[in-house]
Parts: sequence; structure tokens; C-alpha cells
Amino acid sequence: MPPEPGPAIRLVLASASPRRRELLERWGYDFETAVADVLESHDPAVPPAELTGLNAARKARSAAGQHPDALVLGADTLVYLGREPLGKPASLDEAADMLRRLSGETHEVCTGVALIRRSAGFETVFHDISRVTFRRLSAEDIRNYFKRVNPLDKAGGYALQEYGERIVARVEGSWSNVVGLPMESVARQLDLLGLHPNPARVAATPIAPTG
Repeated sequence: MPPEPGPAIRLVLASASPRRRELLERWGYDFETAVADVLESHDPAVPPAELTGLNAARKARSAAGQHPDALVLGADTLVYLGREPLGKPASLDEAADMLRRLSGETHEVCTGVALIRRSAGFETVFHDISRVTFRRLSAEDIRNYFKRVNPLDKAGGYALQEYGERIVARVEGSWSNVVGLPMESVARQLDLLGLHPNPARVAATPIAPTG
């Protein structure tokens, strides 16, 4: 059974991701952040939902050790081309290779989310999957994109919210999931736990692509 958080419960985001922070802020949630120092797995033998859920739970458990009375949110996002997970590229050459492979193809973005409140013995893990179709990209398209966007801290070497219209033709499913946190699903879960957005903080518009 879900815990009964009550009005004083704190929400802690176990992530240093500025994209996840901005999504939670724009949806109106009050929260703190805690960086979770854990080793993520990118084992292609593990199904996407299971793998991202495993990584999300590791992050949330790590932060929950320091914040046992808070509701801790951990998340992990991976880009999948077929059954192969594409993590964050280690170099511009690797990032360019990722975009060449994604060019003209439809791939999946899976985000696993874990919510943990250690003092209540509560833990739940869920996931969301979106399908992203890329435009056909030339070598010049990729070079121009990298002039505007740093791909090295982004799974798959790209960011939907940063000049995404230059490389992405279509998104099926949750847009925010591709950015890094499926806010529709997260909001439903937080609502069940009694955590609601602060109306004074809800942004007038969602994160929009720059261009």
C-alpha cells in the first residue's frame, strides 16, 4: 500500500540533470535535489523497462539513505535502436556515429522511474516508452547540430528540447519522457501519494524546443 505522505513530506530528486529539474519545476512541484553517485548498467541483454528501472532504483536508494523520511525520485533514460541501448557518448565522434545510425530511423526512448520513501518501507518502479523518428541527416546536418548542442551529456547524443526540430521528424508518446522524465506518469503517481503541484509555480508553457 502507498504511504500517506501528509502535507509536510519532502520530495527529493536524485539527479543532477538540469532537464529533470526544469520539468519538475515547470509542472509546479516543490522539491530538493540530491546527486546519486551510482554505477549505471547498460547491459543490452536486459530489457529496456527492466534496465532503466534498475538504474532508477539504484539512484533513488542511494539518495534515500541520506533522506529516509523524504519521497525520493530516481530516473534513468536510455535510447534504444532496436535492442541496443545508446547511452551518453564519450566523444563527438561517438555522438556523430550515433546520429548517423539514428538518421531516418525510428527508435525508442525508455525512462525508468523509482519512488522510494525508506522510513515508510515504500518503493515503486514504473517506466514509460516513447517512439522518436529522425529526419534523414547529412554529415553537414550533424555538424551544424553539434555547433548548437553539446551531445556529450545526452543519451543517444541528442536533446529533443534543444533544436530538436532540426533532427526529429515525429514523436509518438510522451514528449517529456524523451527529455528525461515522463511527467504525465510521474504526476499521476505523486497525486496518488498526496503530493500535488504548487499552483503558484506551474509554468504557463511546457519546455519547448529551441530553434
